[in-house]
Amino acid sequence: MALASTTAGGSAAETTGSVASLRWFVFALFFIFGGITSLNDVLIPKLKGLFSLSYHQAMLVQSAFFAAYFIVSLPAAMIVQRVGYLRTASVGLLTMMAGCLLFVPASGAGTFGLFLTALFVLGSGITIVQVVANPLISMLGEPRTAHSRLTFAQAFNSLGTTLFPPVGSILILGSLATVDPATLSGSALAAFRVAETQTIVHTYLGLAAALLLIAAVVWMGRNRLREAQAQDNILQAFGLLKRPRFAFGTLGIFLYVGAEVSIGSLLVNYLEQSDVLALNAESAGKHLIFYWGGALIGRFIGAYVLRIVPPAKVLVTVACGAIALILLSANSGGALSGWALLAVGLTNAIMFPTIFSLASEGLGARAAEGSGIICMAIVGGAIVPLITGKAADMTTLRTALAVPAICYMLIALFGFYCRSHPTPDADVDPPAEA
Repeated sequence: MALASTTAGGSAAETTGSVASLRWFVFALFFIFGGITSLNDVLIPKLKGLFSLSYHQAMLVQSAFFAAYFIVSLPAAMIVQRVGYLRTASVGLLTMMAGCLLFVPASGAGTFGLFLTALFVLGSGITIVQVVANPLISMLGEPRTAHSRLTFAQAFNSLGTTLFPPVGSILILGSLATVDPATLSGSALAAFRVAETQTIVHTYLGLAAALLLIAAVVWMGRNRLREAQAQDNILQAFGLLKRPRFAFGTLGIFLYVGAEVSIGSLLVNYLEQSDVLALNAESAGKHLIFYWGGALIGRFIGAYVLRIVPPAKVLVTVACGAIALILLSANSGGALSGWALLAVGLTNAIMFPTIFSLASEGLGARAAEGSGIICMAIVGGAIVPLITGKAADMTTLRTALAVPAICYMLIALFGFYCRSHPTPDADVDPPAEA
């Protein structure tokens, strides 16, 4: 989320061509980075089996990927300030392509650490693209309709997270070996890992080719956007954390992403359990469409509900709904247990945009700075899954669901806080004059 301010009377950018075509380009970006992010849920069971990992170790897949949000967000915003949105989008897409290509040497070496390196580079590229996409969609049109455009764009993100996992399950998990890697050693184990990770390589090589094509298209149209570049000191944005409402909301984003990613990461293994749905890996992976598809459907429903119900009240309701579904899943068995956890995706739908908007209320001209800090909070997807995985190793998958449940409880408390403090915080740290 770039730290560029809009002008008082309109957007911070003018286009030399069709605004509508640029909007569809941004929608495509949301679709791409949402879809590739959701493929991590398919990679985890594959790598967990191949490298005989514990749940805690397997969650390093998410940690390597989402750590990029914390490390790369502000540098990406600086790139936007220097070279503009569309050029930065090209940089992000090429970085994503580089991350996909790094799966080739990772597979050749058969080393889990190299897969994590590839995932970090891929996550860095997605971070750069997301830094561009969120403010750009707000700029391409009237300020009064920016919220609806962002909500619509996020629906494309959900579309990507819905469609990619089942396809990835067929390509990556469909050939999951029946050989137990624990029975192999030395060169036999190395050769086995190289052979089994070829499905991953082929999938990400295809993505790399598509990303190269998209980057070329974006680069050719790099001059279509005339931008009023901001030159503010980005580090001043951290002063916004002095506002209780904004700080609590930033924590809410951290917790939400962490909880959503934790559940998505464990779903395949959870649905494979004999006392849940007893599915094989490929079939369990295909069921991810219901988790992420629930978020897609819920986003459209939520867009209507939020027009007639106060956002804080809606947030409290869905957070409590998520907690209830987790408790139901953890304390039941069979189909009820599996489908209750899959249904959490529906409650996730409106959380990110609602937490974001509630936290950003009252920021005025500093809203873009706040969005940069909130983007960094997405690092929750790197930390909370690790804690959840450790809990699963120490207890069971069912007990480990307590970790995301606690996250949703704190999100509900943020909703209650906003209901009892409807007036945004006073400006405690005004920006320096340009």
